[in-house]
Amino acid sequence: MNSSMEQLFTFIDNHAKKMQSAEDLTYIEGVLETTEMWLDGDIEPNIQNLQKEDIRKSIQLAILKGMKEHVQAHHQMTPDTLGLLVGYFVDQLTKDKKQLSILDPAAGTGNLLFTVLNFLEDKATATAVEIDDMLIRLAASTGDLLQQPVTLYRQDALQPLLIDPADVVISDLPVGYYPDDKTAAGYELKAKEGMSFAHHLMIEQSIRHTVDGGHLVFLVPQGIFESPQAKDLHAYFANHAWIQAVVQLPVNLFKNEAHAKSLLVLQKKSPELKQPKEVLLAKVPNMSNKDAMALFFEKVKIWRQENTN
Repeated sequence: MNSSMEQLFTFIDNHAKKMQSAEDLTYIEGVLETTEMWLDGDIEPNIQNLQKEDIRKSIQLAILKGMKEHVQAHHQMTPDTLGLLVGYFVDQLTKDKKQLSILDPAAGTGNLLFTVLNFLEDKATATAVEIDDMLIRLAASTGDLLQQPVTLYRQDALQPLLIDPADVVISDLPVGYYPDDKTAAGYELKAKEGMSFAHHLMIEQSIRHTVDGGHLVFLVPQGIFESPQAKDLHAYFANHAWIQAVVQLPVNLFKNEAHAKSLLVLQKKSPELKQPKEVLLAKVPNMSNKDAMALFFEKVKIWRQENTN
């Protein structure tokens, strides 16, 4: 017997293919139509014991299939393993909170955000920002099917955001240059000459929209502190945020070594709090090695207990 997730993926896949040929859509548009029809009650998967993670994974598998057929460079999905790792750090950093607000300023299809929300169970509400119309519609229907409390904004996240500061910001940051020099001019982290890094501006915008003492967990390029603009980043952090952890991720999680990422954990400065005693510098082991991962999680737990602000 197939798992609930496989059955649900088959249901979404078959329906998306049907829509694709009947209405001359791309496969990914067929997936969007399928999720919206399911929400409206026009179609219904007849599958027992569906869990939120089954729904999230099935939809994301279908989206992934669609992206392979119709790839655009910026449509990259955060792998589940990284989403769970981000969820683990958010959970560790917010142990003392009963309720949380989370912001993802570059949400894409929402896979990272929904992985973290499912991980935290009913502890969090969220806000997602995404400029791409197709991706945000997919995120909206996924959020509704998962019954996750998410408010979505379709806009460029580097333009002014009319949202309340969040307890936690998470994001798989879009990497590259930001084309709008006029908007970039309003940021401390704008480039002194030439184009600014979108991921640097996004870090600054995220810190602006975090409560004092709140945490930020980003997926960033592995060489972020080696780039020519790294000293500007350090100077900015000296004024606004404490670096709490820099965690190198296994290279085998990325198609190309040049695109390897690290986890960067920050805490927005607050006059009531002290700088953490120790920055966690760690390397995630091969994630299929259970013993090595257990040791890694133990190391994070001990670090958190000794550095709780």
